[in-house]
Amino acid sequence: MLLRLECLRSIYYDLENCLVVTIMGAVAAELQLLGHRPNFFYLQHAMGLASSTGLGLALSLPHQKVVVLDGDGSLLMNLGSLSTLARYKPKNLLHIVFDNESLLSVGGFPTATSTGADLEGIARAAGIPQTCTVRSVEDFTAVVRRAISGEGLQTIVAKVEATGPKVFVTDLGLLENRFQFRRYIQSLAPKSR
Repeated sequence: MLLRLECLRSIYYDLENCLVVTIMGAVAAELQLLGHRPNFFYLQHAMGLASSTGLGLALSLPHQKVVVLDGDGSLLMNLGSLSTLARYKPKNLLHIVFDNESLLSVGGFPTATSTGADLEGIARAAGIPQTCTVRSVEDFTAVVRRAISGEGLQTIVAKVEATGPKVFVTDLGLLENRFQFRRYIQSLAPKSR
């Protein structure tokens, strides 16, 4: 199985011009380990809401690519977001779900995907037009790069190992991250607004 950190490393430079929303815990900590950017928003203390936040950004800024870095535990807490994403179908939203079959950041308890829940199938059934599941860094990198350079709502599920950093915190204060992200959005060219 692949490592989430390797996946993030493989697309880090591709995220440079995207608005990036991460869920709390390992995803946020590992992305920040690679190097914080002002276009990264680490959605701390709001488990389950990364896809909803990404949808709001995508609808508000239709010419700006938005990438949501989600986790299986987080998505399972807000499965209704998939039908909402499908209803609005923003062409500029890419939803990546790192499925490690556990709530790693809060103790490692197994999630429903460990017993058969299929997040790609659920996304497809909800109406997401493009879905796939990947199990290698090469496949992950290829589909993410295609999605970032292309158009259309897509959900990519990456099956990853249930491993992560020693700590699940970021060095950037929550308020400073919020203000940096807002300033970054305000700096975008008028065509993105």
